Amino acid sequence: MRNKKQISTALNKIKIVRLDDSGATAIEYALIAGLVFLAIVGAINYYAGSLGNLFNEVSSNVLGSL
Repeated sequence: MRNKKQISTALNKIKIVRLDDSGATAIEYALIAGLVFLAIVGAINYYAGSLGNLFNEVSSNVLGSL
């Protein structure tokens, strides 16, 4: 009997959440924030390699001049 009540309560909560569209905007903002985050991570990865190469070149030039 207890399981039946828990299942009924869970189904009612699912119905309420499904019918409530107030969270849709929050999900959209979360998706946008996720895409911005991925773009930032991609840019950092792209420029990190270039920056590492720059420091290696500077290091080689400094060591070569000693």
